[in-house]
Amino acid sequence: MPFTRVFALLAFALAPAALSAQGANVSLGGLAFDNSAPIEVSADALSVDPEDGSAVFEGNVVVAQAELRLSAEFIRVEYATDEEGNRTPSIGRVSATGGVTFVNGPDAAEASEAVYSVADSSLVLSGDVLLTQGQNVVAGDVLQVDLERGTGRIEGGVRTVFQTGEN
Repeated sequence: MPFTRVFALLAFALAPAALSAQGANVSLGGLAFDNSAPIEVSADALSVDPEDGSAVFEGNVVVAQAELRLSAEFIRVEYATDEEGNRTPSIGRVSATGGVTFVNGPDAAEASEAVYSVADSSLVLSGDVLLTQGQNVVAGDVLQVDLERGTGRIEGGVRTVFQTGEN
């Protein structure tokens, strides 16, 4: 057996054990995007609460910003506040529950819940997270994504399958 194939098989065999013991940093180059792009939301129903500055979308909800897509059954949008605590017309945070799916380019993730912070371009997915990049799959409890840098970290019971390209 050629050395490169033995090394690839050994690396593949050891990677899940090493990743299961700790969190894993993942490259998410396909996830980098522009957070200044407009945000569009579609859903079956919308409720607005002017008291707390939120909007709740229910049923077949899809949030789109540039190439980013976040879908779920229930999404709560909270408006940002300025230094004095006054609400602004800008979206500050988006929380999603119920069959959450996040897609941007070739990368996709599924989870039970997600929180997207617009100001710092961060996305945290939690609960049975499954990240798919081509044929490679990484699963864990929590995935933290820096959308500006295109990087992420997955933690908690990390399991992975990396395709080596050899059969």
